Amino acid sequence: MNLNWQFIIDSLPLYLKAAWTTLKLGFWGILISSIIGFVCSIVLYFKVKVLKTVIQVYIELSRNTPLLIQLFFLYFGLTKLGVALSETACAIIGLSFLGGSYMAEAFRSGLEAVSKTQIESGLSIGLSKTQLVRYVVLPQAFSVSVPSIGANCIFLLKETSIVGAIAVVDLMNVTKDLIGIYYQTFEALFMLVVSYLIMILPLSLLLTWLERKVRYAEFGN
Repeated sequence: MNLNWQFIIDSLPLYLKAAWTTLKLGFWGILISSIIGFVCSIVLYFKVKVLKTVIQVYIELSRNTPLLIQLFFLYFGLTKLGVALSETACAIIGLSFLGGSYMAEAFRSGLEAVSKTQIESGLSIGLSKTQLVRYVVLPQAFSVSVPSIGANCIFLLKETSIVGAIAVVDLMNVTKDLIGIYYQTFEALFMLVVSYLIMILPLSLLLTWLERKVRYAEFGN
């Protein structure tokens, strides 16, 4: 099958604009979900009463409901309660809500990987709990969590393909519109695949490099 290169060239500005929107949504979703995940993992690690139960409920609710349903609730459901959010706000909140639970599990697995012996050793030499967390627990926990955090970042960037369902002009939305108007299905899907590949492949390579860097810094090999 021959590609209609003229159609691809003409559609390129639309894809560039949509790709920028996708990147912005992915950036904010990853950033906010990382913050949420880190805070949640600290609360779970130190077993803070009441908050621990709330966070466990949040994680189960987030991980066991589809992102599409979460977006519909934010965009359509909240209007019934008198709360109207923009498409972009709903997309960022939805991605952050979903990603926060996955990031929490990633951070928590890293925290739990730190042996109790090292914690006891730190306390025995006079480190305060704050110093212990900062200089002993967090560096090791981060190095263990890097692969999971990286996988979650890529996962969230790919999940941005769902937000077109609430009228966000992202890559998927642009692709569906072009197919519906011009019936250039193969060309539109080709541009969609290439766009995501251009965004995700460098991120994947960067995260792989970061993982190796962190491992080398910790183990020296």
